[in-house]
Amino acid sequence: MSAKLLILCPGQGGQHMGMFDLASSDPAGAALLGELRARDAHAKPPYGMAAAGFDAVAVDAGALFANRTAQPLIVAATLAMWEALRAHAPPPALVAGYSVGELAAWSVAGAVAPLEAVELAQARAVLMDRCLAERPGQALLAVSGLPPPRSGMLAAPCGFHTAIVTGGDSCIIGGPASGQAQAVSRLAAAGAHVTPLPVEIASHTPFMAGAVAPFAAALRASHLHAAETPVLSGISAARLESRGQAVEHLSRQLGEPVVWDECMDACTEAGVTVALELGPGAALARMMQARHPGIACRSVADFRSLDGIRGWLSRHCG
Repeated sequence: MSAKLLILCPGQGGQHMGMFDLASSDPAGAALLGELRARDAHAKPPYGMAAAGFDAVAVDAGALFANRTAQPLIVAATLAMWEALRAHAPPPALVAGYSVGELAAWSVAGAVAPLEAVELAQARAVLMDRCLAERPGQALLAVSGLPPPRSGMLAAPCGFHTAIVTGGDSCIIGGPASGQAQAVSRLAAAGAHVTPLPVEIASHTPFMAGAVAPFAAALRASHLHAAETPVLSGISAARLESRGQAVEHLSRQLGEPVVWDECMDACTEAGVTVALELGPGAALARMMQARHPGIACRSVADFRSLDGIRGWLSRHCG
């Protein structure tokens, strides 16, 4: 049986100061990052945004987790890594992305050029920040040890909603920072382990409903087109390819929960045998390994060189 490769594109959480280093060691990866730096220096960003700061981030570590810069930086790092690797990898059978990583996934799948994907990530972040400004004080909490419906029920009186389902006993919930202490107390009393996440926006909950229609409009105004490779929808785990599907699911995803557990299961149903997370971070690879150990799965974060990643792909994909 021939190998079927899945490419995984991460969301926020795993970004770090050296996340461009490995891709920069390859001419194709370095060229994309150079184009992004040039665009930041000379182009006027959409929506009146400040530049993402592809050079400044090396000085200001705080920018790594500020929503407006984090989202485009993560998409840029992911796509630069794919530029560095794609000539040495078989065509993927499937692409999946977690949160903002789903936007990068459509670019990996050939539906939108990398530079435009980063611009859309900037637009997405700004629209989400506007929702935060309208309802300030938001929080995300990682919950484990309880079934997600139970966690959601316990946290609902505190204003929290399920944002991402990651497993049978784990999820992420989002809501008002003012209700965080009470939500943690209720969940802990039921036996859950709760960890606040370094994200200030209640993504994938009704707190972001105001960003859905404007982001759909931004997607429709872009050069987004049909994908060459199927992309998994974060909100339904369905395999998508058309432009219309991309516009609908990428925009709805802002205000609806991501069913990442179902996405992982859909990968096995599609016959995936090998999975590579493009980084930054390795959270998606760890979750996939834990849920479906039969899939050979690694993150680029596990390697010290591009040659190491290419060698691993060669061994597992032929």
